[in-house]
Order: sequence, then C-alpha cells, then structure tokens
Amino acid sequence: MYEQIELWSQQPDTRNTENRSPQAKTVVSIDGEVIFYQSFFSIDESDKLFEELYTGTEWKQETIKIFGKSTPLPRLTAWYGDEGKAYTYSGIEQHPTPWTHTLSDIKARIEKIAEVKFNSVLLNLYRSGKDGVAWHSDDEPELGQNPIIGSVSFGSTRRFSFKHKQIKERKVEIELPHGSFLLMRGKTQHYWRHQIAKTTKEVSPRINLTFRII
Repeated sequence: MYEQIELWSQQPDTRNTENRSPQAKTVVSIDGEVIFYQSFFSIDESDKLFEELYTGTEWKQETIKIFGKSTPLPRLTAWYGDEGKAYTYSGIEQHPTPWTHTLSDIKARIEKIAEVKFNSVLLNLYRSGKDGVAWHSDDEPELGQNPIIGSVSFGSTRRFSFKHKQIKERKVEIELPHGSFLLMRGKTQHYWRHQIAKTTKEVSPRINLTFRII
C-alpha cells in the first residue's frame, strides 16, 4: 500500500495565521497518529522566521561513525532547550543552547495545537538537495514511551516519507512546504520510520525544527 498525500488545491492563505484555526489533514491514522497543517504560518511570517533562524542559529557540523570512520552529517544541526535537557542520537550527545525569542515564539504557537509543553528542539539546516536524513524513528529513551514530535518547516519544499516497520508495502509520502507543521504522536515512532531523501533537483535551503519533550 503506497499513498501520496495530495495537498489542498487552493492557494495558501498568506494572511497572519495567529488568529485563525489552521486546516488539518490526517496523514497517518494506523499504528500512530500524524497530523499535517499545510499553511500553519503565513508566507510573510515564514519568510521572516526563516531569515531569523538561518542567520541567528548556532549551527554545527556534527559527525557520526560509520564502520569506524568519522563521516559528516549531510546537514547542519543545532540543539536548543531548557537547562539540563541533554539528548543523544546516532552517538551524538547534545547539550542545549538557551531558547531564543524566535524559537520560543514558534514553540508557543505550536503548543496551542499540540496541547503539550515542549522543552527542547532539534534544528536541521538542509543546505541543498545533497543534504538529507536517512530512515529512522525518533524513539530514543529520553523521549519517553510515546514521543510527541512537533515538526516545523521553513524554506524550500522537501519530500517527507514514512514507511511502516512491519508492513513493507505501507508507505506514505508528503511534501512539506514553507510554513508547514507536522505533528507526530501516539505510537508513531514505534511502528513507523521516516526520512528526508537526498535529491538531484536544484533546491534552496530548508530549515526544519523538531520540538520534543525530554
């Protein structure tokens, strides 16, 4: 079973979204729950936030070991959050940089929808189509039994893919555009993996923020 999620046919609403309810689309409803908000932030908001994040984030080039050899991650990253909220993934231990006003504002906006309080965020800068992230689940012990992940995207649209861990033919793909919000919760990380595949297409930079609860 393969599903390509079709987005709404109308043009995105570029008005300020803070005082209106964003449209929701369920992406995954079996063995977890994934809800997608295509135009969570307006175009003007998204342009401003992208610039603030691009220039104001303490980006790092982390490395991982593959077969004993250190290899740079195909993207730049940063970890922000409450004091003491350390996080380890792929052998990389992250200690939080204090929240910026920009990150705090984004966090407050999505918390109204997620109905939880996030205490940390992993930022990823995909500089071009050569950057991506391989298949994985956000299921590290620090994230708890059923992790809630709030994923916000700014910049170039990239394809986000899901595949079920047990049923190989069950796959979902969705395009994540500028200003979108994807909420993953329930047992999603137990049963699904996800990725941002590299592409040979010419794409401009994209910033993704995955808010978490440590």
